[in-house]
Amino acid sequence: MEWSWQRIPAEYVVTNIKLCRNGKLAKRKGFLHVRKGRVEGIGVGTPALDGLPVLDGQGKICAPGFIDTHVHFREPGEEEKETVASGCRSAAAGGYTGVVTMPNTFPAIDNAGMVRYLIHRAREANLCRIYPAGAISYKREGEAMTEFADMVDAGAVGFTDDGSPVENGGLMSNALKYARVLGVPIMTHAEDKTIVGKGVMHGGYWSSRLGMSGMARAGEDSAIFRDIELARSSKAHLHICHVSTKGAVEMIRRAKSEGVRVTAEATPHHFSLDHSKCRDFSPNFKMNPPLREQDDINAIAEGLADGTIDCIATDHAPHTLTEKEHQFDQAPFGVVGLETSLAVGITYLVNTGALEIGQLVDCLTRNPAKILNLPGGSLEEGVVADFVLFDPDQEWTVDPTKFESRSRNSSYIGEKLTGKVVATFLRGRLTYRWDEF
Repeated sequence: MEWSWQRIPAEYVVTNIKLCRNGKLAKRKGFLHVRKGRVEGIGVGTPALDGLPVLDGQGKICAPGFIDTHVHFREPGEEEKETVASGCRSAAAGGYTGVVTMPNTFPAIDNAGMVRYLIHRAREANLCRIYPAGAISYKREGEAMTEFADMVDAGAVGFTDDGSPVENGGLMSNALKYARVLGVPIMTHAEDKTIVGKGVMHGGYWSSRLGMSGMARAGEDSAIFRDIELARSSKAHLHICHVSTKGAVEMIRRAKSEGVRVTAEATPHHFSLDHSKCRDFSPNFKMNPPLREQDDINAIAEGLADGTIDCIATDHAPHTLTEKEHQFDQAPFGVVGLETSLAVGITYLVNTGALEIGQLVDCLTRNPAKILNLPGGSLEEGVVADFVLFDPDQEWTVDPTKFESRSRNSSYIGEKLTGKVVATFLRGRLTYRWDEF
């Protein structure tokens, strides 16, 4: 029985798909049976259809909906860059059914009312779940700790002052201890401002050649060392955001082997691009942490492969065209990444042999869900039907004018990537469909 994309029935079967879950890609094609927003059945071969509507998956890979542990949706305060609604559209186009939003908005997400506001706005958009991270300190000023318990009750899944480091070690120590009691992680933006100073790119060959202030690896590594030791003493869960250095990977690997409860994320741009991209002074290669060197890129890929780095997070950071047209040293840090994340992972990790496709999918689904105790990340009978269909072999050229995001500041403009999301489903309902599928 055929059915329209515009009118998804309450019960249907997706057939002719390659299921990818629990770190493995099925060798045989299978099916997914959805009923009233949940997975009714799943398996290999062709099911007994009993007259149910059928969607031909055309041999595409079917995986759990992706989960991003680190996005900036800019609402409230900077809606010209991104709103919750446009951010959710961008997420759906990238295969995401859940995202963790950072609190560096205006005003900051530093109280229970702001947490509820974001969750309400996401429900209005009805395209992607939002899990807010609350600020560690009021106004993210690094002085007084916020009311963690109130924000957790409202729906916060962790705490961070992302965009700014927590420079006060006493405050960070207390935050870790309190978060442990509540069963949520502290998500650290690891940066020592006294080392980094006014740096605008990685401190190395290209910063010297271009005459730009450099950001030394030690600025990240020393902050991570401090926070790992605080997590060790408090026995709290520390999650390290946007890891970018070889030294950081080594410290995290050692800490895990010693029993410290630490998890970590890496961004697509940090495992695919190096600081030489800054040589043309394009602000679309300016981010914090900065693009570093090939040894760092290799270490991040190895960390993802062996589980030292638990997940891939986009650090989706929209900015207006006007802002990103400023001179390199004056432009803001950050790039968008939700709609290119899968393709960058396939192009730079799977196609190079660094990861298997099942490992990549785990870094986008099961692992981030586990880190933050989020629903989703799996495809089993009885779970909510959040899933994505993608073609791992589809080549496409990145054109930001076609993004669902309000912003265009991508590091991959004009680049040919492999791997394309063709459809995303939230609670069994279609939230995105590629025009050519």
